[in-house]
Amino acid sequence: MLNIAHRGARSLAPENTLAAAQKGLETGADMWELDVALTADSVPILLHDDTLERTSNARQIFPDRRPWRVHEFSLADLRQLDFGSWFVEQDPFGQIAADQVSTEDLARYQGEPAPTLLEALEFSRHHHWPVNVDLKDVSGTPGAASIVEQVVALIEALDMVEQVIISSFNHTYLQRVKALNTGLTTGALVYTPVADPARLLSRLKAQAFHPHHALVTPKLVRYLRVQGFGVNVYTVNKESTMKRLIEAGVSGIFTDFPQVLHSLWEAGDS
Repeated sequence: MLNIAHRGARSLAPENTLAAAQKGLETGADMWELDVALTADSVPILLHDDTLERTSNARQIFPDRRPWRVHEFSLADLRQLDFGSWFVEQDPFGQIAADQVSTEDLARYQGEPAPTLLEALEFSRHHHWPVNVDLKDVSGTPGAASIVEQVVALIEALDMVEQVIISSFNHTYLQRVKALNTGLTTGALVYTPVADPARLLSRLKAQAFHPHHALVTPKLVRYLRVQGFGVNVYTVNKESTMKRLIEAGVSGIFTDFPQVLHSLWEAGDS
């Protein structure tokens, strides 16, 4: 069974928003992936970049706060920003031009906020939908020491331990997650080759390997899966790569095009 994990359905809606989560749910994704950063007042919020410039109108609303680093803005500051209009204006994946995004959706995206992690988890819990929480490396920023503890506490408070995977490129974060709650599933994100992935996962007490798709071979997949580890690959947007990875037997694929992967998987499974 393949898990289709969408990265906020980024081809159909502005990333890291509840609008994108809803769109992924509608397209048949098995789970969604979100990125967690911290505000200046240490609130876990959904944002991928270190700065606000790409995915918001921070330049217009706060022209004197260049370079608009996320950790320098409070939640109240971020609530003043529009995290949806950039998607409508830029059409980053060409799906608006291809008539894959409705006029009604485009209107709704205007003024879309960046949700807090609490709001995102509540959305997932309401829909009984698994979620991959990607902890951004916020080392060196205010509140960095508490990001893991805050995220784990939220998951526990919402009774969602069985519904969440926590992943990160910062593997120390994953060790801290396990120290706080051994029942949480973790996935080690990597973007360069690892000499012995199984040894890495065992050391981290992680359940899954999350490699860039260029690192994945059928041999690697077999090696890890026979030892009981999941192999969830990012970020796969080409159909040919999707097919290659499905044939290799990966356990999950992260994509910006869940609608394409879902159709491909359904066609191969019929």
